[in-house]
Amino acid sequence: MTVFLVGAGPGDPALLTVRAAQLLERAEAVVVDRLVDPRVLHLVAPSALLVDVGKRSGDGSDASQHEINNRLIELGRSFNVVVRLKGGDPYLLGRGGEEALALEAAGVPCEVVPGVSSALAVPAYAGVPVTHRGVSSGVVVVSGHDAGDPACMVDWQGVARSGCTVVVLMGASTRREVARRLLDGGRSPATPVLIVEAGTTPQQRSSRTTLEVLAQDVGITITSPATIVVGEVAALQLASYDQRPLFGWKVLVTRAAEQAPPLETMLGELGAQAIRLPLIEIADPSDCGTSLRSAAARIGEYEWIVFSSVHGVERLFEEIVDARQLGSCRIAAIGPSTAAALAARGVVADLVPSDYVAESLAGEFPSPELRSEVDTAHGGRQRPSRVLIARAQRARDVVPDALRARGYEVDVVEAYTTQMRRPSAEELVAIDDAHAVTFTSSSTVRAFVAAAGRHRVPPLVAVIGPATAQTARELGLDVHVEAEPHTVEGLVNALVGFVARHGMPQGRDR
Repeated sequence: MTVFLVGAGPGDPALLTVRAAQLLERAEAVVVDRLVDPRVLHLVAPSALLVDVGKRSGDGSDASQHEINNRLIELGRSFNVVVRLKGGDPYLLGRGGEEALALEAAGVPCEVVPGVSSALAVPAYAGVPVTHRGVSSGVVVVSGHDAGDPACMVDWQGVARSGCTVVVLMGASTRREVARRLLDGGRSPATPVLIVEAGTTPQQRSSRTTLEVLAQDVGITITSPATIVVGEVAALQLASYDQRPLFGWKVLVTRAAEQAPPLETMLGELGAQAIRLPLIEIADPSDCGTSLRSAAARIGEYEWIVFSSVHGVERLFEEIVDARQLGSCRIAAIGPSTAAALAARGVVADLVPSDYVAESLAGEFPSPELRSEVDTAHGGRQRPSRVLIARAQRARDVVPDALRARGYEVDVVEAYTTQMRRPSAEELVAIDDAHAVTFTSSSTVRAFVAAAGRHRVPPLVAVIGPATAQTARELGLDVHVEAEPHTVEGLVNALVGFVARHGMPQGRDR
């Protein structure tokens, strides 16, 4: 039994450490702060207990530090792996030391997992290094929380005289007092100041001023969480997060939850806020897999196996005990993701169409070859080449129809079903604030219209390919972006291109 004090980083889920991610996946209970990005919790197993102890000033929901300590002790005695998830680093102005001492006193094993601190990451994301040769060779990190208290423990005189870059955390509401103390300590009124709100997130907003103006606090509005950087480095402007091509965009990801991470990661790396709104679920076949197991048992009878999705690969290979069962079967895959899923199982696809759609696969499929042996089931005639297609229950018949027309004997086997997921009212609220929605299949389009209607749609609709675009238009949606090639990466690149040409939709703020 161990309680892990884990740093969640400054906001961007990509800054989570590998150790933190591993523990979140194993956690049986997670105790989380208010400033932890909700996307980090996507790593947590659905069965895990989530305990929110976020401190929200003024709403009466605050859990005192004493209450948090007792809750950690209780959970630590009840579960094997408990993660106490704290914004930034647990031991840097995060009261993690108090929690560690309380756990130690109670005899509950405790381990700290350091996190990326906002004191360093937020200025970096805003284009400011906290140290820079010839400008500043040191940095002081202080809390601005008690700057207005005469008994404040920070030696502001010493901090001001140090000449180091000063990074102030928790100083949004005391910024005037912070500035005055630094001025009283001897800092120049003209000292540059950088203020970063919601740093490392798509809502990041930077503003620059001077120490004198900050002390006057005229026309300055700061929303917590904010990081204040004081020093000559604050005048530097290097590459910053807000220069990324999709910075500030809120993009709905409608894929099944287990499919969402790759698209979310690509969007996040480009500065967008990916909002997970899973509208479909991947479920077992309607016949509980009977047909799939039967096909797998006689897999060697097929000349070709066709996969149209990663799910088809996963489901069929669950029934294949030994890859040698494939024998001389040739493999076709629609799209690089499907081919990659095969490669992960040691199988290289023989055919991946140049255009990642069913029509292209049907057009590039080779002509059938008749078997030389006699097949009594066909009245002594030569037996036609057989093809197995493992796919979703509901799918277009472009490939099987085309192959049958060319002389193949085709068995279509249901490998999985795609079911609509009904989102909650709280989840649907995200639609009204989003700039764009992405659809990666016709089923996601149909599920969206069923859940939200055709009139409650973000300004920009982006689809992965022509079949999805056709479904969207048939359901009354305008399609603005279509991927080329028809992949998740192609979808993101097409979205970036559109944004570069047209910018942010009118009426939608960052």
